[in-house]
Amino acid sequence: MITPLQKKVWEKQHYRIIGNHSAVKTCHWTKNMIKGEGGCYKLKFYGIMSNQCMQMTTSMSCANRCSFCWRSDKAPVSKEWKWEIDNPELILTESLKAHHKLLLGYKDNEVSNASSYKASKTVKHVALSLTGEPITYPKINELINLFNQEGISTFLVTNAQYPEQIKNLNPITQLYISVDAPTKELLESIDKPLFKDYWERFNRSLEYLSNKKQRTCIRLTLIKNVNMLSPEKYAKLITKGNPDFIEAKAYMHIGASQERLERSNMPEHEEVLSFSRELKKYLPDYEVVSEHIPSRVVMLAKKKFKIEEKWHTWIDFPKYNELVKLTSNFSAKDYLKPTPSINIIK
Repeated sequence: MITPLQKKVWEKQHYRIIGNHSAVKTCHWTKNMIKGEGGCYKLKFYGIMSNQCMQMTTSMSCANRCSFCWRSDKAPVSKEWKWEIDNPELILTESLKAHHKLLLGYKDNEVSNASSYKASKTVKHVALSLTGEPITYPKINELINLFNQEGISTFLVTNAQYPEQIKNLNPITQLYISVDAPTKELLESIDKPLFKDYWERFNRSLEYLSNKKQRTCIRLTLIKNVNMLSPEKYAKLITKGNPDFIEAKAYMHIGASQERLERSNMPEHEEVLSFSRELKKYLPDYEVVSEHIPSRVVMLAKKKFKIEEKWHTWIDFPKYNELVKLTSNFSAKDYLKPTPSINIIK
């Protein structure tokens, strides 16, 4: 999957290639938290400790060439898996090793918080969202099971082009689907999918998402003057997916996306918040709950997460770890945790 030239380019960008098709890269929020500069929006929304989170993918390849993606046009694309298949044990072990090596520079560093760095040696969360399409890895369920056994929470993002893999996915802590446009034509223009039946695949993926028992989320990447329109059509798609949460996030003008979009396409946080409030008008079961201004992201949550007038969007990770080792027959309500009031939009 990865040529020597591609590997060299990615390593210059601080990726670490694992085996034949996986990769790790340290998120800047992980570094920020080690330096005592605060965590990412997943800390504010869900209670994830950013200094204990590993960002990775199990596939550098993707079936889309999204205009807003930071990937270069030389990154691998494919509709089907056609490479060697690395063992899940290798991916887990080598990813953790690479992640820790990438953070070695913060050991005894004067800008680091000693206790935060020490905690980072124990990975508690994995974000399967670095690049590519992680759900296509043929042994993804085996790898998820390994993460579960290790007490590592799993947040996986998919572009909704692989509905059967979504349907057959083992329980994970929170499953994301990217909804990048409100209409078929605009989705094709933005995502540039390889599949001709991309819209049918996309809609089946939303249907399968709606059947998931554990936590689900729909991610909107908002591109100013491109897809920040027709909130009522977004609402119809969201209703079909029936997610627990919605994340409306600004497109960020970084990486190779700078060759395809303008800096003016990056909305301000207030524009994201305004669009989120407009979207809410068509989604009576949701409320705008929280925001993370540095990331230009707003979270909407289903009203069922407001219990006795208090929001419960945070995750009880020990409870999740306990449940997932015992059974697959549990739901999002079984591992709720109250959200600190300071994290709620007033």
